[in-house]
Amino acid sequence: MEEKIILASQSPRRKELLDLMGLKYEVIVSNADETFEEGLTIEEQSKRLGYIKAKAVFDKTEGNRVVIGSDTMVLKDGKVYGKPHDRDDAIKMLLELKNAKHTVITSLAVLINKDGKYKEYVDVDKTDVCIKDMTQEEIEHWVDLRKPYDLAGGYAVQSEFGVFVDRIEGNFFTVVGLPIHKLYDVIKSIDK
Repeated sequence: MEEKIILASQSPRRKELLDLMGLKYEVIVSNADETFEEGLTIEEQSKRLGYIKAKAVFDKTEGNRVVIGSDTMVLKDGKVYGKPHDRDDAIKMLLELKNAKHTVITSLAVLINKDGKYKEYVDVDKTDVCIKDMTQEEIEHWVDLRKPYDLAGGYAVQSEFGVFVDRIEGNFFTVVGLPIHKLYDVIKSIDK
């Protein structure tokens, strides 16, 4: 593939996942406005945010390129959990998410320009996560250890926090922050 791949995210986890896929890419942070839009479902909200991140970077670049945008949200009982604002917020989130099942929603927006032809792929993937019961002390230790202020829901399944994950129903990488199984199919189809 001769198209330049651009990740429209500063997430270290998304970078790790593109590295895992063996892709050569560059990072351009979108700085898009991530304000929620009224009247959208959580899935539509996630797809919209992934798309506007990718579009902001797509619009300021040129040539044959593949721009990847994504957004991850956590949903439990109709409540959306984004990135915690501070220590207290992270602790509160984990107290609410423990000992129950919640859904991680990660969007994937891929904008492609190949020889002057534009294509876009926008989708969302959902995975259920069950976190075991955690003590207040365990939660505080995790928050103080990792300072999870850039993590939706305040946790990372691929880290030390994994000991508190009882089970995952769906794609593990969707929870980490990028549905690479879907991204692979999109990239594979570009030259077809």
